[in-house]
Amino acid sequence: MNIIKNAVLSFFMAISLGAISTAALAEEAVKSPASSLSETIAHVEQGLAEVNKSDFSAARLHLKAARSSAEKITGHDAIVKQANALVIQAQILSNSGDVQKSADELNKALTLYKSI
Repeated sequence: MNIIKNAVLSFFMAISLGAISTAALAEEAVKSPASSLSETIAHVEQGLAEVNKSDFSAARLHLKAARSSAEKITGHDAIVKQANALVIQAQILSNSGDVQKSADELNKALTLYKSI
């Protein structure tokens, strides 16, 4: 009897794990490069707004999120690489407290991201 219980339990566990992994793959497939691009643009815009308010800690979080979401953008590798370099430069400038130059770099990065 224990053998049958163990076999049935193992069967149900295998089915449930299979269903969970399929759902996880489907969820990841929903995140398309277009959604990553719009997410990146939104984070850069929010980071720019925070830099303009001289709130550098919040800006740092948005720019970090923008860089991580930009890694998921496929295609246009040269433009994405150049825009990421501008975001990194803006982070460096915002850490030193230079609002104007940081905002200029973020505006350039936004132009590049929006051109994709």
